[in-house]
Amino acid sequence: MAGSGYPRGMAQHPPATGRSPAQVPTPRQPLHGWGRYPVIEARYRCGEDLERLTRNAQLSRGLGRAYGDAALPPPGSGRLVAGTTRADRILGFDPDSGILSAEAGFSLAELGRLFLPRGWFTPVSPGTRYVTLGGMVASDIHGKNHHVKGTFGNYVRRLRMRLGSGKVLDVTPESHPDLFWATCGGQGLTGHVLEVDVQLEKLPSPWLYEETQRYGSLQAVFDALTEESARWPMTVAWIDTSAPGDALGRGIVMAGRWATPDEAPKEPPTDNPALTVPPIFPSGVMNPMTVRAMNALWYAKHPRSRVKHVVKPASFYWILDLAREWNRGYGKRGFTQFQCVMPSSVELYREFLARFRALGGCSFITVFKDCGPMGKGHLSFPQRGTSLALDIPIFPGVERLARELNAFVIANGGRIYLSKDAFTTEAEFRAMYPRFEEFQEVRRRYDPELRIQSALSRRLMGDG
Repeated sequence: MAGSGYPRGMAQHPPATGRSPAQVPTPRQPLHGWGRYPVIEARYRCGEDLERLTRNAQLSRGLGRAYGDAALPPPGSGRLVAGTTRADRILGFDPDSGILSAEAGFSLAELGRLFLPRGWFTPVSPGTRYVTLGGMVASDIHGKNHHVKGTFGNYVRRLRMRLGSGKVLDVTPESHPDLFWATCGGQGLTGHVLEVDVQLEKLPSPWLYEETQRYGSLQAVFDALTEESARWPMTVAWIDTSAPGDALGRGIVMAGRWATPDEAPKEPPTDNPALTVPPIFPSGVMNPMTVRAMNALWYAKHPRSRVKHVVKPASFYWILDLAREWNRGYGKRGFTQFQCVMPSSVELYREFLARFRALGGCSFITVFKDCGPMGKGHLSFPQRGTSLALDIPIFPGVERLARELNAFVIANGGRIYLSKDAFTTEAEFRAMYPRFEEFQEVRRRYDPELRIQSALSRRLMGDG
């Protein structure tokens, strides 16, 4: 299938001005990640021709779903941030091999819309579909099937990149293994990703078969997640961080797989209707009291018995996308996500959650996932163990909370997810990511002047 056989992506494209991106004046505007913290003034411009747009850019940015400062420029740098969302063309698809070639701004939402009805999808999906291929590479995203499929980088076959030196290069695991694996999970710091070739997976149907069960304690959730992960390719658990006493960590375990043709409805799934959260919520509306009530309601709404049904991909993979702009619910101050991976120990996580509560933390969207072996990316997040993700409203004690939780994670051989982080220090980062020096050597090999930087790289890597 040639690229001309598909419509363009989600972005709207104004008429060309006839001027190159470098000639178009670019005023500063406030940029932030999905957590709405921090906010940084930046020169930001989208363009259809990424190869031209990135010539003078300091950083590329997709749909802005990194939670913290990974897709933000260093404060006060004044250099251009290149938006990729208008560079969203499909360049080709080979139905024999399943390899899709597309521009970096092509979104997972469009991939699902176009390819799921045709029986194809990416082997790995994150918890939102509003991410670009370039962003999926930069974060080396993982999903509910990491214990089976690993990370997104395992399925990338080629990257076309503009390096910090200005050179445009085709990068594969065979031609430039050092640069390829530094780029997968490298937070966009090794070069501007222009195009991505990714191996899609042929599906038995575009529907998912799911079974869910609620459990009354953290021990029961852990035991069930371990058992389900041994039998199912996709597993995840939501837990209640607010429940009192022995109920702390009670939750709902979900397991799934792609439905067989005889299980699935004959028609392809339609999109779920989505509400847009209005920008009316004051900071502080998400607090320990309101979050406790929301957690209790979410737990109580699940039946006591096991639920078995066939569901749409949106209901299994991207349930948060049912409420668009849901980050507005945290108000102007925003929130941070603390996502870590540590050894799979219920005692370890029970102590972690107790410390989290004692430090004033609260979280409604709290997710457990099993992780498989560490990937090849120098800065890829997952490693063998259990991952926990907490959405924490920004409050006066949040930095102290981050210090204490990071210390606990480091002491237990874990790490945090850079794409979600806003508060980790350079010393903490280096303790969590022992391959950082190797990553930095590769980065300097292809970008000796470190022309590509971000607020994250200034905070964690000593960029100046």
